[in-house]
Amino acid sequence: MSKTPSFTEIPAVSVAVLDAGKVLLVKRGRAPAKGLYAFPGGKVEKGETLEEAARRELKEETGLDVAHVEPIRTLAIAAEGGASPHAFRLTVFRGTGPAGTLMAGDDAEQAGFFTIEEARAMPLTASVLEVAEVLLGGAAR
Repeated sequence: MSKTPSFTEIPAVSVAVLDAGKVLLVKRGRAPAKGLYAFPGGKVEKGETLEEAARRELKEETGLDVAHVEPIRTLAIAAEGGASPHAFRLTVFRGTGPAGTLMAGDDAEQAGFFTIEEARAMPLTASVLEVAEVLLGGAAR
């Protein structure tokens, strides 16, 4: 009988912030997904709720706060390279009412708001384009 490898599932969050028909993306400065654009996000810290983690990660990576967040999707993501015994359980939030001064921080190299057309031409992490198209109502190519 062969053993099935056991995986540790790490809770993580990201926030899809919409403003004026554009979506907020950050260029990741470290692994996982270094060099790719994604929604701001990261791991949930001990004692945090998913919403608290989403708001914290958004603030750390972009300098922005949002008036409202709501979970819209949960994804299972394997660790990079597939050899790690870790996987991520990513909860994607929709954020509305951004406030503050946009600036890249923490592990984000760049941060900005992009149209769906601009996002389609960018190197993105998995599922970002799909979620952005649904949120912006631009699923048709």
